[in-house]
Amino acid sequence: MVRNTAREIAIHLSYELNFTDLTPEELLRQHLSPENFTALAEEDPLYRELPNPKQSEYIRRLVTGVAEHRSELDGYIETYAVGWKFARIPMVAAAIMRVAMFEILYMDDIPNGVAINEAVELAKKYESDEVVRFINGILGTFVQREAIH
Repeated sequence: MVRNTAREIAIHLSYELNFTDLTPEELLRQHLSPENFTALAEEDPLYRELPNPKQSEYIRRLVTGVAEHRSELDGYIETYAVGWKFARIPMVAAAIMRVAMFEILYMDDIPNGVAINEAVELAKKYESDEVVRFINGILGTFVQREAIH
């Protein structure tokens, strides 16, 4: 498994936090199990390979960090979503932006350009061209105005 696959799994789990009463830790324990990956592997190739310890830690760091900083990250999205009400933003797009913003703000080992590029590429898989451009614009402006590294 490569890092962008681990990032995509983290986005799935960050998205799922919108629909569960589980804590991030409970969700991670449940979803990062070999049994869960086996069950999901047939319907989504993303789950064909279990993350190694380093990848699992990366997923855990993203999901728990996004959960802990959600109101801050959503505030940034609202600030830079010119012409869009937060309620209009697709939930998958919000999850993608939260993960990218968390990486930009709190993970010094990930270059800002990589975080944005990966977010845009994942958005292309799940969202319309309009939403992809929206995500790219928000993240680009966010980095120019907020990022310190």
